[in-house]
Amino acid sequence: MTTVDFEIWLNHFEHHGRRPRCLPAGIPSKLTPDERRQIASSIATFQLGEQSPGHSLLKAVQDFAQARGTPALLRIVGLLILEEQSHAALLLGYMQENHIVPKQTDWTDRWFRRLRRLAGLELYLHVLISAELIGIVYYRALQVATSCPRLAVLCRVLVSDELAHVGFESQLLLSLRAARNSWTGALMRVVHRGFFLGTAAVVWWSHRALLRRSGYGALNFLRACLSRYAFYLEPVKGLDAPTAWSRMSH
Repeated sequence: MTTVDFEIWLNHFEHHGRRPRCLPAGIPSKLTPDERRQIASSIATFQLGEQSPGHSLLKAVQDFAQARGTPALLRIVGLLILEEQSHAALLLGYMQENHIVPKQTDWTDRWFRRLRRLAGLELYLHVLISAELIGIVYYRALQVATSCPRLAVLCRVLVSDELAHVGFESQLLLSLRAARNSWTGALMRVVHRGFFLGTAAVVWWSHRALLRRSGYGALNFLRACLSRYAFYLEPVKGLDAPTAWSRMSH
């Protein structure tokens, strides 16, 4: 059975919380007009998704932590949300440097937010980890979509943090799954995998211009997303989530 070492994760997120992310000065930031046109709408959509205040997640976590006697969980998730908001600020700063107008709303962002409010912690985690696993593939595509050194560094920073987020979230999800009976757990896995695949397809369609520019057709983008999903949420026997996170992050 997968267990969550809340002390280790709390140490991790507190360490990062004391050292807010920033980009080194002096790295060239300018996009060419063609690069700006190709990525502007796409990066603005992802920036919007990173800035959620996380009220629904914190409420679900608070209820769960009180019921299970795991007060550290609430602190961990609070720090994780702050880290996501710092990502939004870094993306916004880069967009401002290149005169890319932020989005105030987007249908994909509204869809994710509504899904996260439907139920308790487990469903929220399913939605959240889906977005972050797909986001890792997306940011790696964005990293090579232009010749801008500053954008490449920014994407590497975001992916580094998202890998840790996914490591924690997958460990927590696998521990919740382990508490279910085998039939219910198998059904939940099928439903979540279907949801994940549908979400990846939506992201491909919404960001296809940028993804094609980075060499992703629809099928290889979906394969890349599904390989991430399988690595974290369908671990092979004897390989748990913490080990998976350690291997994937190096």
